Amino acid sequence: MLEATRQEISILRQVMGHPYIIDLQDVFESDAFVFLVFELCPKGELFDYLTSVVTLSEKKTRTIMRQIFEGVEYIHAKNIVHRDLKPENILLDENHNVKITDFGFARQLKGDEKLTDLCGTPGYLAPETLKCNMFEGSPGYSKEVDIWACGVIMFTLLVGCPPFWHRKQMVMLRNIMEGKYSFTSPEWADISEDPKDLIRKCLVVDPAKRITVKEVLKHPFFNQMLRKQSRFNARKKFQFAILVIRAMIRIRRLRYTAEPLRVEEAIRDPYRVKVLRKVIDGCAFRVYGHWVKKGEGQNRAALFENTPRTELHALYINNLSR
Repeated sequence: MLEATRQEISILRQVMGHPYIIDLQDVFESDAFVFLVFELCPKGELFDYLTSVVTLSEKKTRTIMRQIFEGVEYIHAKNIVHRDLKPENILLDENHNVKITDFGFARQLKGDEKLTDLCGTPGYLAPETLKCNMFEGSPGYSKEVDIWACGVIMFTLLVGCPPFWHRKQMVMLRNIMEGKYSFTSPEWADISEDPKDLIRKCLVVDPAKRITVKEVLKHPFFNQMLRKQSRFNARKKFQFAILVIRAMIRIRRLRYTAEPLRVEEAIRDPYRVKVLRKVIDGCAFRVYGHWVKKGEGQNRAALFENTPRTELHALYINNLSR
């Protein structure tokens, strides 16, 4: 156990410094425990955020998934495979930026090394990981399993449920092995083709045909973000110009604006001001309210009514007795 913890610490120190990967601040070791101090992520887990909002828009999903893929690209560049990517292992900082965490299952590969041990969370396991546990002589798996997990995360963010989930775990695992999922639920009706295409390329059963992280970041789904960002900045500048003009107009109108109410005037004629009139009436009712009948036929509003009103409630009660 201690050796596994030290291996995790070693990997954390290799990947720290990236904006979308958790920073390990310090490590303390006692006779019984090892304490890891991480940077603070006050917005909590991506899973909790998704639970509160149910689904994310394409725009928000694009931002979050780009950050996740950039973090994964950095991890893979170190020849490290995470093996447990899921919303619970992705934290959010105060600006809702992604922080990939929990490298307990992560392994640094030696060259083109293939792994065969089964680890991770069932709903996010790649088919090649399951095959290693089910069939002898399986070739093993590598960094492609992280791309599969990212595809599952992206699917989940867009519609609020994972692609392969089934109440019977064996059925779910079979769905994963066969790559059996669909975009037929009503939530997909308003989602464009680009995110669907990216998910399809991430959830390819054959890891050799699965999209790579570098190819992911060049996908139209993310290039669309850059185009929209350019238009968005231009619109922001225009909006800022409008605000400046409005501010100038308001400054020029200051001399025509009514002066604030002075204390002397409020004391002399408080009922002239609507806000003060409401405050006085409210205070008066607090003082004398216990003398006012609080039955159905009389309430606070009756104190200030100047015109008669039909008592519909009384008519209704009388009609019931007939």
